[in-house]
Amino acid sequence: MQSNGSNLVFTRGSELPALLNDRILILDGAMGTMIQQYKLSEADYRGLPGNTRFADHPGDLKGNNELLVLTQPHIIQKIHEDYLEAGADIIETNTFGATSVAQEDYKMPGLAREMNEAAARLAHDACAKFSTPEKPRFVAGAIGPTPKTASISPDVNDPGARNISFDALRDTYREQIEGLYAGGVDLFLVETIFDTLNAKAAMFALDEFFEDTGVKLPVMVSGTVTDASGRILSGQTVEAFWNSLRHIKPLTFGLNCALGAALMRPYIAELARICNTAVSCYPNAGLPNPMSDTGFDETPEITSALVDGFAKDGLVNLVGGCCGTTPDHIRAIANAVAKRKPRVFYREPQAEVAE
Repeated sequence: MQSNGSNLVFTRGSELPALLNDRILILDGAMGTMIQQYKLSEADYRGLPGNTRFADHPGDLKGNNELLVLTQPHIIQKIHEDYLEAGADIIETNTFGATSVAQEDYKMPGLAREMNEAAARLAHDACAKFSTPEKPRFVAGAIGPTPKTASISPDVNDPGARNISFDALRDTYREQIEGLYAGGVDLFLVETIFDTLNAKAAMFALDEFFEDTGVKLPVMVSGTVTDASGRILSGQTVEAFWNSLRHIKPLTFGLNCALGAALMRPYIAELARICNTAVSCYPNAGLPNPMSDTGFDETPEITSALVDGFAKDGLVNLVGGCCGTTPDHIRAIANAVAKRKPRVFYREPQAEVAE
């Protein structure tokens, strides 16, 4: 599969390996937090009154944030541009739940391919608007975990039961990958991984896509530690998580979401010690608080100070924000780490791959 080796030629995003060695790169912040601030109604999610395509769709659509790339594209475009203006080098497509498996909840599995392509085009257009030779911007195709897990039984009385198969996950991820690539992403981000087997299905789909098409894009991998035990939901420690996926030679490997920066630090430090690739970290703005406007308590000043602590100690190469973060958080993080040097990481020598 793709390599983090300095001699590998990517067909898109080829500047990223050198940039990660040169400075700490900035990822954008939460999409859902920003969408919440628009206080959209059911009619808004359907695109009414101007867009009647989904006027008669059965079931509620409010909360289907991925649908907004089709019904409210100007909102998603504005959010992307706000993050780019705040200093993000990489923005994520609004496709965390844009798989046929996740869209089954809204009776929209057939729209997954269209959603991904439309989302990628919106992000691509935003990056084109802000990119300069001195500061190029990149689109990461966001690939979420889906609401189902391949490793854990949904039935406490039947440990062997599963609500999805590896092959079904691979197929839904392949569809998403094809849409994201067609829309113009520069790299893929397999994120918020709570089940390593789900992630392996995504990696397998990526590997097949690269082999079938002859393209090579960087791949970023990010898991989520669900509690103070330091394990992802399917039971692995961060060291085991790394060793399960290191063979795909990701461009970056790290953690996001979950505990917030303060509680995430020991696990980022562990990855910084063992990973031979760039390390990423984009935490929530602390722990959830439903009484807060964003659902989280940490201000930009608090979150940026915590993330800057990681940078100061040489633990990270890419930082950003997850749930509860806003463009103000990203701007504060970008300003804080601008004075820091990126973590030094080992690169395996690799043979050049033709485009």
